[in-house]
Amino acid sequence: MDEHDLCRLEMRAFFGYDSPSNVIRSNVKIDPSRSPFMKERLEVLFSGNDIDELIRQAAEFVTHKTFKVTCLNSIALDTTAKLRQPERRSMVRQIGEAIQGEAELLEPEVNFGIVLLEGIWHFGILQESEPIWRYHMKKPHMYSTALSTRVARAVTNIAVPHPEGVRAIDPCCGIGTVLVEARSMGIDIVGRDINPLVCLGSRKNLAHFGLEGEVVKGPIAEVTDTYDAAIIDMPYNLFTHITDEGQLDILKNARRITSRLVVVTIAPLDHMIAEAGFKIIDRCVAKKGTFKRQVVVCV
Repeated sequence: MDEHDLCRLEMRAFFGYDSPSNVIRSNVKIDPSRSPFMKERLEVLFSGNDIDELIRQAAEFVTHKTFKVTCLNSIALDTTAKLRQPERRSMVRQIGEAIQGEAELLEPEVNFGIVLLEGIWHFGILQESEPIWRYHMKKPHMYSTALSTRVARAVTNIAVPHPEGVRAIDPCCGIGTVLVEARSMGIDIVGRDINPLVCLGSRKNLAHFGLEGEVVKGPIAEVTDTYDAAIIDMPYNLFTHITDEGQLDILKNARRITSRLVVVTIAPLDHMIAEAGFKIIDRCVAKKGTFKRQVVVCV
């Protein structure tokens, strides 16, 4: 799947801007395991104009945890070329020997990283991404028309980039692909669908991964609570035979219950989104061969 634009949209949701390079600098702290696109995060503790300056600072650094040091320049990063393995190994050894603590290569309690970017060396705590979403790819109940797990996770992050204090709803949750991703990230979300069989399947999928979450049978029109965000993978004619009027009704009810909406659709819905009272603030197209899904962010 061509997910370049989806990655950029998720990045804008997380950080407020995106980057044309493979590195983004931000003070916003995001667990890299949340994103299907992020590889790692380095929480910078100190920096130096050259490796000797970094070594001097490392010599004053004390850790009471066993540690390992990794050099992140194994690939080209932005405009900084890849460093050869002997050079990376030498840098890691020098920094590791300077740190006041006990090195442990196999099972360290903390991972440190060093990286050269645009002539400046940085040292910090390294958190590598764990592809949790991959474990959710094989669900006991699946539909061929459901979002892929990867897309569902990114869409969830776009809708709820910063979950603290946020209540969300997926009012057309289907088999629960979004619910599984959201609940696995600790997002407070409820699900709803008009089909009792898919509600049951959604509950079973959540339970299969040891997740808890409310899934209610019923249309969005019956929702009485309000939510900070909603995610709607719009039902479409291939599967549900929904009418244009039915889609508009879903959007109007979404306007009633939420101030932020992310819609996933295979057909343009801009006119309906506007008629429902939403304003489009961002969007992208996720492609899989000739099949395209629009991801539209509305407020």
